[in-house]
Amino acid sequence: MIDDLYSAKILGLVANMPRAGRLPAPDASSEKVAKLCGSKITVDVVVEDGKVVDFAQDVSACALGQAAAAILGQNVIGAELSDIELARDSLAAMLKANGSPPAGRFSELAVLEPVKDYPARHASTLLAFEATVEAVRQATGAAETRTSTAGAA
Repeated sequence: MIDDLYSAKILGLVANMPRAGRLPAPDASSEKVAKLCGSKITVDVVVEDGKVVDFAQDVSACALGQAAAAILGQNVIGAELSDIELARDSLAAMLKANGSPPAGRFSELAVLEPVKDYPARHASTLLAFEATVEAVRQATGAAETRTSTAGAA
């Protein structure tokens, strides 16, 4: 089972983290920490007309958190808040409630389906999406529509 958890695909994502670093002048930033393991992700966003037009992330997380961040980084440009929220919620449902893998621009998150058998890893796997949702909400002035418990583990 550990081979499924740390597959070559997941390790490949980790080795090629897109959009690593920080933006010099973001519209908003957010930092999230997984209390159980100490994984930390800080994201910076620039949003125009409701879409992410620039993004950077500083990722200090386990391989699973890094893999999710890599998928986010590959696909976040052009995304709207609703796209990112849907991906976050679908990822959480896949991990915590045996839901279907995310569809659409973030469908590659399906590679993380084996993580569902490791509840202690759920929070770190969700961190990048949690931070990005918060940052985009700040940048757009969007109100909080639901409370996630990803960082509570």
